[in-house]
Amino acid sequence: MNVKSRKTSAYKICMIAFAICINLIGGQIALFLKLPIYLDSIGTVLIASVMGPFYGMLPNLISGLLMGITVDIYSLYYAPVGIILGFVTGLVYRKYHPKKWWILVAALVITIPSTIASSCITAFLFGGITSSGSTILVQVLARTPLGLVGSCFVVQFITDYIDRVICLYVVAILNKALKKYLKESL
Repeated sequence: MNVKSRKTSAYKICMIAFAICINLIGGQIALFLKLPIYLDSIGTVLIASVMGPFYGMLPNLISGLLMGITVDIYSLYYAPVGIILGFVTGLVYRKYHPKKWWILVAALVITIPSTIASSCITAFLFGGITSSGSTILVQVLARTPLGLVGSCFVVQFITDYIDRVICLYVVAILNKALKKYLKESL
């Protein structure tokens, strides 16, 4: 192994660690403020956009595990959602690099698979009750003809979509800020 490949590995490890920190901070802000969005996947989207789908699965998985065993047990159960999110985001960024209004389309593509997984987890494992501020909306809609699963999907889709749009816009700003040589080494 030559020096350049070790240097690249160090960059990747540092970027993934940075992404995990971003996820933890964003998740804690959303949890503390009881926001109906999550903000715990900005780092995941950043890594997926820069390094691709397989590296994109790591930050949310690791930050979900860390949050799950420290402050928010629900994060542990939603780790598969982060894996799906990172993988799909990496695929989207491999094919397209969404900018401006295309971020809205990319957010839709990224949101659907992860929302299916998260709404199933919310409905079947937790009966619609989680630590998120969106729990109130789920409980209100569960009394309608949508039922619990339908209300979980509708609320998760709305909150996930808004969350993904925010993530993609923040990542677009961060990607511009990353120096060209750092992107090339990743």
